[in-house]
Amino acid sequence: MPSRELWAGALSLLLLHEETGCAHSAHNAARLLDQICDADDVDDDTRKLCERASARLCLHEARHACPA
Repeated sequence: MPSRELWAGALSLLLLHEETGCAHSAHNAARLLDQICDADDVDDDTRKLCERASARLCLHEARHACPA
């Protein structure tokens, strides 16, 4: 199972993104969620939830990109 620090980091970045809209936090939260998905001992339901959250963060990040 992924470490508590990895879970806490992903959740912290997810909340920071939700509270501030920070695209950098979204990107890093998605990256940590992907690491959790890659763990051998994560059950299928948890893996699917992490994949959904990561995909949603990536879509959200692209949707809120600043127009140049």
